[in-house]
Amino acid sequence: MANKNNKIIPYQLIIPLITILVAFVGSQLTNVGLNDWYFLIDKPAWTPPGSTIGMVWTVIFILTAISAFIVYSKKPKNIRAITTLFIINAGLNIFWSALFFVFHALQIATVEAGILALSVVALIINIWPVSKIASLLLIPYAAWVSFATYLTYMVSSMNP
Repeated sequence: MANKNNKIIPYQLIIPLITILVAFVGSQLTNVGLNDWYFLIDKPAWTPPGSTIGMVWTVIFILTAISAFIVYSKKPKNIRAITTLFIINAGLNIFWSALFFVFHALQIATVEAGILALSVVALIINIWPVSKIASLLLIPYAAWVSFATYLTYMVSSMNP
């Protein structure tokens, strides 16, 4: 996407870079725990396989980036609030991976996952007046993180 003068607008570079950075850092933190710890802990029988989790996160990151592109192209008045929410959300996303896979702080990771889910809901609510489509693109993210919160709770309960 470029503007009428074919110039790249900063958000057109920043959104993909931040998306890739969050995905990369999160995956690196996840890999720390996947070395052996994750395979040794108890998990519910309905825990999705890693390949499914990776695929879902890939789709979520793409949908979130598209949502952000739509929002920033509309230049809403509340762009600072939305930007703050996106940044908080990205930080929470990475922090969960660290809590769960690096520090094995399962109870704290459960609470943090709930906060992450609330940050997605806050994004949906704040983006709705700007673009209903951009807001709806975040619904799978909210659903997945809600599921992940419950899964984290179950793992925490099974591994006191």
